[in-house]
Amino acid sequence: MCGRFALTLPHEAMGQMFGATLANDLPPLPNYNICPTNQICAVTSDAGLRHVTSMRWGFIPHWYAKPNGGPLLINARGETIAEKPAFKTAVRDRRCLIPASGFYEWSKDADDTRLPWYIRHADGAPIVFAGVWQRWEREGEAHTACAIVTTGAGQGMSAIHHREPVTLSEGDYAKWLGEDGKGAALLMGPAPEEQLEFFRVDARVNSNRASGPELIEPLGEPPDDATKAG
Repeated sequence: MCGRFALTLPHEAMGQMFGATLANDLPPLPNYNICPTNQICAVTSDAGLRHVTSMRWGFIPHWYAKPNGGPLLINARGETIAEKPAFKTAVRDRRCLIPASGFYEWSKDADDTRLPWYIRHADGAPIVFAGVWQRWEREGEAHTACAIVTTGAGQGMSAIHHREPVTLSEGDYAKWLGEDGKGAALLMGPAPEEQLEFFRVDARVNSNRASGPELIEPLGEPPDDATKAG
């Protein structure tokens, strides 16, 4: 699962990283507490040309009468995405890359208190999530909206949560975007254990109004036996 994330990479750096042109309406960065329904940066491909665009985080199926006309779909399970009515066309035809500097997840202590963790690449490189997107329009209102694809947690992440976002390496971008074959299903496993690092962060991030780089400052070590996955 992925319910919050951070992105500190400047727009221009994203354009260089993905070899993509930049839309004029990208959300301001850095953002250390990106929340569901926020506008986020996503990379799409059209005839091999990549674009960094702004999308609503929260997929809107075409049958919703309004954006909040059903459950908020911020994640799509990789194991069932090809069969689910909301996502099956999008995963075939409308995939995207969603860049992040890291993401948050929550475990619980012995008293059931929710403990926030920040997860990032061990080498400090940006994380790139696999995503799907859709254009929704109804009665003069329009949104381009997306969801992050998730999979079962790997050995490292499973100490915190039983799900994790599908993360892509640079060599996977073209395949996920449909530029290099159709083997996207092969990319839906968890990240290698050594690729990610995670540490406790301040509970201020539990508020969707919190902001600032202090949200990703480490407080502690990876969970021990006294901590259970959230």
